[in-house]
Amino acid sequence: MAIANVNKSILTPVEFLTRSAFVYPNKLAVVYKDQRYTYKQFSERVYRLANALKAKGVGKGDKVAFICPNIPPMLEAHYAVPMIGAALVSVNIRLSKGEVSYIVDHSDAKLLVVDSELAATVDPRELSKVKTYVTICDIDKNITIHGSLEYEAFLAEASPVAPPTDIDSEDQLIAINYTSGTTGRPKGVMYHHRGAYLNAIGEILESGVTPASVYLWTLPMFHCNGWCFTWGITAAGATHVCLRAVIAEDIYRLIQEENVTHLCAAPTILIIMSSWPGAADMKIKQPLKIMTAGAPPAPTIISNMEKIGAEITHTYGLTEVYGPHSVCAWQPTWKDLSAAELADVKSRQGVPYIVTHYMDVVDPITMEPVPRDGLTIGEIVMRGNNVMTGYYKDPKATEAAFAGGWFHSGDLAVMHEDGYVQIMDRKKDIIISGGENISTVEVENVIYRHPAVQEVAVIPVPDDKWGEVPKAFIILKPNASATAEDIITFTKEHLARFKAPKYIEFSDLPKTATGKIQKFKLREKEWEGRRRVN
Repeated sequence: MAIANVNKSILTPVEFLTRSAFVYPNKLAVVYKDQRYTYKQFSERVYRLANALKAKGVGKGDKVAFICPNIPPMLEAHYAVPMIGAALVSVNIRLSKGEVSYIVDHSDAKLLVVDSELAATVDPRELSKVKTYVTICDIDKNITIHGSLEYEAFLAEASPVAPPTDIDSEDQLIAINYTSGTTGRPKGVMYHHRGAYLNAIGEILESGVTPASVYLWTLPMFHCNGWCFTWGITAAGATHVCLRAVIAEDIYRLIQEENVTHLCAAPTILIIMSSWPGAADMKIKQPLKIMTAGAPPAPTIISNMEKIGAEITHTYGLTEVYGPHSVCAWQPTWKDLSAAELADVKSRQGVPYIVTHYMDVVDPITMEPVPRDGLTIGEIVMRGNNVMTGYYKDPKATEAAFAGGWFHSGDLAVMHEDGYVQIMDRKKDIIISGGENISTVEVENVIYRHPAVQEVAVIPVPDDKWGEVPKAFIILKPNASATAEDIITFTKEHLARFKAPKYIEFSDLPKTATGKIQKFKLREKEWEGRRRVN
């Protein structure tokens, strides 16, 4: 690292590990199954990985791809790779072989680390730029990519002494995170050290993580680098509890056994947790703070989780802003609200993080702020240290995303009088029926209140008279029953009749690895052979 001057140093999350290993060498840093690493042991594993990567010719400007669930190697990569000046490419573990090949090749990854359970998604014949393969044999030691090195042996041959860091600028590339690719190919979102550092600090401030905290990894580390909690938990000197697969029973078991105090999850994970048969009898013995984001959570979902004893904080962001950018910050006056009223206000996307500052709802054409009336819809725009550098090797998409000097989220929202933002829909999801705008989020929130509904997604579908009308795809709770007529009637009792779904389909919902419902797949099916004007 270049020598900093006396009143300025380079902001990089790599230094979070340096400090915690110094301050808390014997404190528990990482838990996974029967593995327990102190901060000293964790740092030594990171240094071994960094030195092993260097020995294979990886250095400043190179890319290292990881296809790995939430286990220690994925956490170790978040420090070892940027420490030597390289950039980490964390690949979505639920992608197909073709999607994985595209991302690894497009990112120019020089070295690829893959978990044995995911080895089938890697086709070396399509990855001419990858020079070295490493296999993590966590589940099956007999499955490896031909010619690959075994991860633990790869580390064992390297030195546990910290190598010289190779970071000479806060703007240096630290990671590339690929979007879910809802339209066309996924885009590589570029993060720099400064943004990762500041957003990690923001997570600590907004979530209340301290050295005494225990964080459970229910959120994929590959998603926005775990919303930067991969770095933030270490910065606080707290404990990481790794979790290979998100299973409700395992989540609750670890919450009890490890005294978990914090976790993050998309609303769909909260649904899985609250609908687990044993949840009703669960008595959480310590305060549990849950941060939820990834999709607007229905007030019903928030209420259900808080009945179990969790404290829900709603945040909002995108891959392009390092994860969360805003938080539904608690107001003292809310203590007098009823449970239903409180769940309603806590479902808003809120105000900017302490470290992000800049967020507005504007007319996307004039870029003028919309009235703060809770009614006028505009687009959420952001700017600041945690906005991506741009899309990797895609200047045209970058220019479009930054039009007018702001990052355009594509989310349509209103701004309330108190300055709190509330999402109404994605641009492509808003329903224009007979000239009337219908928010699919608003309709979903009502349907979630039906006692038989576990999960719902509302989309526009073609209609010869109105142009398009709402259709709801619904998953019912186990052992619950309801007809399409029941759902439609219930919705009409709580919303204007024209907003109620005209059609109901009881079916599974396609989702991303982070739990977001993939409405685009539902739309594609419904609009096949038709052109949607909106």
